[in-house]
Amino acid sequence: MSTTHRLNLYRQYFALVASSSKTIEVRVKYPHLENLKAGDRIEFRIKDTEERCEVEVLRVAEYPSFEALLDGEGAEKVNPSASREQQLANIRAIYGPEKEALGTLAIEIKLI
Repeated sequence: MSTTHRLNLYRQYFALVASSSKTIEVRVKYPHLENLKAGDRIEFRIKDTEERCEVEVLRVAEYPSFEALLDGEGAEKVNPSASREQQLANIRAIYGPEKEALGTLAIEIKLI
């Protein structure tokens, strides 16, 4: 049985998901995401707005760091409009080292 998860996204990343150009979502392995699996759905929303889009989870892979994730998945799948170095800086600006230490998740998604 699939589950629908509700997650917030910054507008710039939401636009990439909504246009199907972002196929890998990056998250920290928080406890509420430990059961995320292929077949689940994610409803992404921009906080404090009515904007929503829904994706199907195709695959979830765990990595020890954001660097390993970008190298393993390909930075262009995470954000085709930014360099690998830019993305790493952006991701680390959102998640500090203590969050990254929890483990990182690459969530392969497909717009529904």
